[in-house]
Amino acid sequence: MNAETTVTSDVIGLTKPAPVSRRGFMTASAALAAGYTLATGPVRADVIKTDTTGLDAGDTKIKVSDGEMPGYYARPAGVSNPPVILVAMEIFGLHEYIKDVTRRLAKLGAFAVAPDYYFRKGVDLTKITDIKDLLPIVNSKPDAELLSDFDATVAWAKAQGGDTTRLGIIGFCRGGRTVWEYAAHNGALKAGVAFYGPPVDPPNPLWPKSPLQLAPEMKAPVLGLYGEADTGIPVAQVEQMKEALAANKKTAEFKIYPGAPHGFHADYRTSYRKEAAEDAWKQMQAWFKKHGVLS
Repeated sequence: MNAETTVTSDVIGLTKPAPVSRRGFMTASAALAAGYTLATGPVRADVIKTDTTGLDAGDTKIKVSDGEMPGYYARPAGVSNPPVILVAMEIFGLHEYIKDVTRRLAKLGAFAVAPDYYFRKGVDLTKITDIKDLLPIVNSKPDAELLSDFDATVAWAKAQGGDTTRLGIIGFCRGGRTVWEYAAHNGALKAGVAFYGPPVDPPNPLWPKSPLQLAPEMKAPVLGLYGEADTGIPVAQVEQMKEALAANKKTAEFKIYPGAPHGFHADYRTSYRKEAAEDAWKQMQAWFKKHGVLS
C-alpha cells in the first residue's frame, strides 16, 4: 500500500462508529443540501447551528504562492483588531461543521478563518461520500505546502485587520495533526488546541516529521484533547507524545475523555459525545485565554 492510499490513524478512528439508533438522522439529500459531508456516514438531525447575528462571515479567497485558496471566515462585526484563530479542518473539505466551528469562535470574539487547503486537487471533497476516495487526495498534500498555506492565511487575516500578535490555531482529526505541525513551524503562534490529532504518522515522504518527532521543535503551547476509546489513536501514543514534550521542556497539556471515540466533538456524526464535546470546548477557551489569544 503506498503513502497516498494509506489508511491513517485519524481514518481508522472513524471506521468503527459506536452503534446508534438509525432514528434522528437527516436524509442524505438534506445533509448534502445543508452542506455536510456524507463520507463519515449519516448526519445527525440535531446538529449545532450557529447563526451569524453580530458577525461578519462568509467565503473568501486567500492569496497563496500559486493562486487563490478558498476559505471561510467569521469575525465579530464592528470590532477592530480581533485575535486571529486558524481552523484546520478534517479530511472532508470545508463543509458545514467546520464553518459552524468558525462561527462559534467568532462568537467568542475571534477572527476565525478556515482555509480550504486541498483546493489544488480541483475536487469538492465535501461531495465525496467514500473515505477511500478521499485518501489519495488528502494524503498527497505535502506538509511544506500545508504550512505555507497557513502562513498565507495568517497574512490574509492580518491584512483584513486581525491581530496576529494574538494568533491561535484549532484543528480536528487530520487538522489536529496540523495543529502540532504548525506549532513547531510558526514562532509567532501563541497557542494551539488539537482535537484528536494523530501524534504518529504512517510512512509518507511528503510528511517528513510526525508531531512526535517534532516535540523538540514546538514553539507554542498546545492543548491535546483525545478520546480514550479512539480506535486509531491509542492512549499509549498520547502518553508518548506527552512524555516527549515534557522531556523537551515544552508547554503542553492533555485531557483524555473516558469512553469517548475519535471525532467526539463532531456534532454532525455518530461519534459525537455531548458531555466530552462541551467540556473540550470550555478547555479550549480557557487555554486560549491563559495564553493570550482570547481576552
